Amino acid sequence: MSGTTRRKPGELGPFVAGYESRLLALGYSPGTVRHKLKELGQLGRWMASQEIGAAQLDAGRVEEFLAARRAAGCRRVQVLRSFAPLLGYLRDEGIITAPPAELPTPLVELISWYRSWLVTDRALAAATVLRYENLARRFLAGHVRPGETVQVEDLSGADVTAFLLAECGRVSVGSAKGRVAELRALLRFLYLQGMTPRFLAAAVPPVAGWRDATAPAGMTASDMERLLASCDRSAVADLRNYAILMLLARLGLRSAEVARLELEDLDWRAGEIAVRGKARREDRLPMLPDVGGAIAGYLAAAPDRAGCRAVFLTVRAPVRPIRPDLVGDVVERACLRAGLPPAGAHRLRHGLATEMLRQGATLIDISQVLRHSDLATTALYAVSYTSAATS
Repeated sequence: MSGTTRRKPGELGPFVAGYESRLLALGYSPGTVRHKLKELGQLGRWMASQEIGAAQLDAGRVEEFLAARRAAGCRRVQVLRSFAPLLGYLRDEGIITAPPAELPTPLVELISWYRSWLVTDRALAAATVLRYENLARRFLAGHVRPGETVQVEDLSGADVTAFLLAECGRVSVGSAKGRVAELRALLRFLYLQGMTPRFLAAAVPPVAGWRDATAPAGMTASDMERLLASCDRSAVADLRNYAILMLLARLGLRSAEVARLELEDLDWRAGEIAVRGKARREDRLPMLPDVGGAIAGYLAAAPDRAGCRAVFLTVRAPVRPIRPDLVGDVVERACLRAGLPPAGAHRLRHGLATEMLRQGATLIDISQVLRHSDLATTALYAVSYTSAATS
């Protein structure tokens, strides 16, 4: 394909063949690949005219190239996002050096220290660490003094409350609860490291409705069967979505746990699935026959995996592991097809617990299936189920 290019690609000529192979492996169509190679040639020729080597290329240089094309009167000028696959490829090949790290200011060093504590001491997942780190950055940025020192020794409960009110002024109750947990974690870290003399985590005010009396309502067994029956399973995407729904309905997996599954987690010989949950916890659940059949059907029909080891992949280029939020989208679309009210992925997890209670399972049994670390969490389902049964 690359041999059909008539104009020389300038500074990026040595990378045409490798970039073409990468695009095809990511699932881009031949037409899209040709278009992206054309973009590479335009950029490479501009780089040659500006005496810019491949190792000097970065997002800023690409923006300069796009600005030059606009100034030249080009009608259809690409956007920076169009060159993300090219920059990623050159970075993976070691041609482009990594972007410069943040300057080691006291704030950056403290954030790095906090991040390590969240990972090693709290064993939080990467996405959770990022949320906690972002709030810590916002909070601590208000306490940077001249000379870029971070002064937290004189923090007071008033400082904590003022920050939290500013953060939660226009967010939902659920988001506000998240901010509370994130701020308490930071204040606990500062106290344990001897940076604050008082345990200010106790000064973080609670959010109204912090403790629900019952668990959210679960989906009934009949509704879950309607949900599964709504999948026609005629295309790869349908097979993938059906397998996702089976994992939610039959095993009660969380959205992140579904997205995190890898091929090595499927033990076909033992009939088990390794599930990596919260706080680095790993459990092995039985691969029920209908669940295993759904996963096997999807894997058999899926096209080239482009080297990805994740079980569930996107169906559009570039091929990559799905995000947890796609799991929720799959459930919502299935509800629409089945004529059910919109619901999130967690409703199926709650529905499984409620059905197990109805069939006489003990709280310990349900806790093991749902992998709760605290039996009190599981007990909420009993309260919810009892309330529904007596109403």
